[in-house]
Amino acid sequence: MGRVTSTPALLAISHGTSSPAGQAAVAALVDAVARRLPDVAVRLGHVDVQQPDVAASLDALPEGQPVVIVPLLLSAGYHVRIDLREQTAGRDGVTITSALGPDPRLVDGLLARLEPLAVGAGDAVVLAVAGSSDERANDDCRQVGRMLGARLGRQVEVGFLAAADPRLDVAVARSAADARRVVVADYLLAPGYFHDLAVRLAGGAPVARPLLDDDEPAPALVDLVVDRYRAAL
Repeated sequence: MGRVTSTPALLAISHGTSSPAGQAAVAALVDAVARRLPDVAVRLGHVDVQQPDVAASLDALPEGQPVVIVPLLLSAGYHVRIDLREQTAGRDGVTITSALGPDPRLVDGLLARLEPLAVGAGDAVVLAVAGSSDERANDDCRQVGRMLGARLGRQVEVGFLAAADPRLDVAVARSAADARRVVVADYLLAPGYFHDLAVRLAGGAPVARPLLDDDEPAPALVDLVVDRYRAAL
């Protein structure tokens, strides 16, 4: 099991995906966080789809090791508010931080992904988000849409991929009525099912890359995970 230290481990918990590209992108982020925190045990686990799950990830740490769980989730929906709390119930020394968003650094990432699409003055921008059964999580995403709109100097409509309205295809069609073209900003952490769905629902509109992809994770995203950990200490 290893040696117990007083320094809390950082357990990054992703949603999990069956996409090899998505798995590699999230693992690259966690590897970058580990390089930034060489004196901290940094591990990756998953709330769904992949292994190790939360319980197995905690069991792999030395008994009595304090741990800070950083959800690699863009908003605080069911997985953050319910799943993680249920799956860590009865375990001492576990702290769960807030989700990654909303945060201005995520908006920075969205802008960087939009840059190759050359958004012009006559273009409408729609923010594609996964959607949640927890309306508070959807409101988090709408807040990011407003933050992105403030940076772009235009209104940004939010289009949901599941669980909430308007759906992305509806939002794209509505925005196209008064625009030269529609560009879709991809508020998803990594490639996978939802990114593929966003491309299909965009109806031919260009879709930006997700925040993580096959390039190096943006330093600001690494900072965000590290800051969530440090704030919990």
